[in-house]
Parts: sequence; structure tokens; C-alpha cells
Amino acid sequence: MGIKTHITLQEVQTLFPSFSITSISPTKDGVIDTTYIVTTRHHKEYILKHYERDITTQVLQDASRLSFFASSGLRVPVLEAQKQGWYLYTKLSGEVPKSINTQHIVSLARFMATLHTHSVKTKEQKLFIDNYPLKKILHYAKHNFFAYYKKLQSLQNYTQSNDGFIHGDIFKDNCVFDGNIIGVFDFIDGGGGSFAFDCGVALMAFSPPTRNYYNTQLFVRIYNQKAPKKLSYKELDNAMQEARQLYALLRINHHKSTKKAKALVL
Repeated sequence: MGIKTHITLQEVQTLFPSFSITSISPTKDGVIDTTYIVTTRHHKEYILKHYERDITTQVLQDASRLSFFASSGLRVPVLEAQKQGWYLYTKLSGEVPKSINTQHIVSLARFMATLHTHSVKTKEQKLFIDNYPLKKILHYAKHNFFAYYKKLQSLQNYTQSNDGFIHGDIFKDNCVFDGNIIGVFDFIDGGGGSFAFDCGVALMAFSPPTRNYYNTQLFVRIYNQKAPKKLSYKELDNAMQEARQLYALLRINHHKSTKKAKALVL
């Protein structure tokens, strides 16, 4: 996406004087919101975000949720400061791995089980799936990419169970690994939804088709050790198919082409 709302180093220093910020770097990450990386005099890094949507209440609810998850042992960012529509979050250490190995799948499964254990009792009023006007998006696909619409039209009346809070978007660009320990960010568009779907999105993003059977079996075994609601191989495999369809449709809508959707529609 790049940067939509620009800010200078001097402006950041004025907004957050107690952090002794010495540099600011724009990022290309994110689809909707503006994201910078800032560095302090003590070489500590933070994420500076400006949300390009009117979601102040949602951001504050997200901040409370992140604080709870962090206190529960999950590696997630926490909100350190905010002013005039700018939000300063801790930056998770680590990198996006160039290739995925068994330990990454194990770490992912443990993270998901812990996340769902702590979110299962939450009463989410906002549903994850309500982020997306699926009928409107399908209407667009029908009139512009009919072959894909035929494959995805089953999403017309798509619903999910509300097992508790889900992230719903754990792709590799929303994660970092410090060694084999995963950290996850961008929870802002999460909501109530299916734990199976949440796992399906994550495993779809991390597991290449050639390793699908092995990684799915491994994920289910590790996840079920601590998950509040056990998954079967078939449930997770079906959830991965749902995730592929949903994100293929969303990519078609966002990019106004099928280029980014081809890898998902099998």
C-alpha cells in the first residue's frame, strides 16, 4: 500500500517527546493503513500507525485485547502511546522466514491453541465475516470475472460459528519469527468467528500444497494438545478450502484482477 498519511520526524518527536525518537522509516506493508518504523535514541524500535478509517473505538478495544493476550504469554504488540490519530506500538523482534520448516508449523499451532484458549470466553459483538460485504463483492466478480464467480458463488450466504475472537488474517506478512518462536500482529480487523477457519487461514498461508497432508496432520496434533475445541484433519482441511475461497474473492475485489487469486482457487 505504501504511505497514505505522511508525517515528519520533527512531528513525531513533538507528538511523543518522552520516547526520544531519532529516525522514522516508511514501510510498504499493509493494505489499508499507514505504517512507519521509528527508532529511539536507545536503538529501540516501535511501529507507528495511522488508521485510514474512522475506527477509534475499535482501535482502543484492540489495544485492550492485545494487552490481555500479551499478559497471557502471546507474542503480540502492545499499544504504548497515542496522540492525534497516531498510535505507537511495540515492535516484535524477528523476521519473516524465507522458507517454512516443521518447527514453524509447531510454533504456529501452539500460538493458535493459546490464542483460542484465551479468546473462547469472549463475547464478540463484531463478527469477523462482517468486515466483508460478500454479496456486493460477488456481484462485482460476476460482472467482471465470471469464471471465478462460478467457483466462488457458494460464498453468497457464507456464515461462521462464533467460537470466540479470531484473528482471521494470519498470513506470513502478519507474523515474525524470533528463532522458532512466532509473533503475530495486525489484530485490528479480527472478530468473532470459527476457530477452525482461523486455523485454516494460518495453515493455508504457511503450508505449501506439496506438504499439505503432513503439515495438516502435524498442526492438528499440536493444536489439539491445548486447544479449547479440538479439530479433526477433515475439519481443518475443509476450513482451508473455505479460507482459499474467501481470500481469493477478497483479492479479486482488492486488486480488480485475478492475478493474486490464482494461487488460491484450486
